[in-house]
Amino acid sequence: METTRYITGHDSQGQAEVAFARPLTDGGMKHHPGFAVSVVWRTEPLPTIPRQPSEPESTGANSVLQPRGGTVALRVTFPPDSVTTSDQFDPAAAGAEFVERLPDLAASFDADGSGFHRTDTIDYGVVLEGEICLDLDNGRTTRLKAGDVVVQLGTRHAWRNPGDRPAQMFFVLIGAARG
Repeated sequence: METTRYITGHDSQGQAEVAFARPLTDGGMKHHPGFAVSVVWRTEPLPTIPRQPSEPESTGANSVLQPRGGTVALRVTFPPDSVTTSDQFDPAAAGAEFVERLPDLAASFDADGSGFHRTDTIDYGVVLEGEICLDLDNGRTTRLKAGDVVVQLGTRHAWRNPGDRPAQMFFVLIGAARG
């Protein structure tokens, strides 16, 4: 499904307009079929409203973790877990691709391959479609469905999709300091 990203701005008379509308890149991973991370927009720690908006990919293209106060909005598609348990799945190739495409996020993952990670961010997540499990420490699991919202406060967590169809989420990550 192609999604269009609409970015507003102002015309020469200062009137609001759609400055540009472009397809949102699907962010699909070659070695992890069905997994995709697409950057919708990002801001610096002290954002300013630009006179003319530009593509967020123009700075920090591989960065999804912003410094304290910065934000990034992401659309993430999680394929069913059956993709990673398939004989055709190559975890080494998928891991290398993840490190190449999203090095800052990849560095936050536990080395054991469990999918658990922790970032210095406050995350707002909304399940757009499907169902997904949020795994936390000590085997705590919460199953989320379309329309559910989660706020993560720098917690160690993992995402699993035990269903038979993709789950799609929208996230806003805000760079934060730990208290």
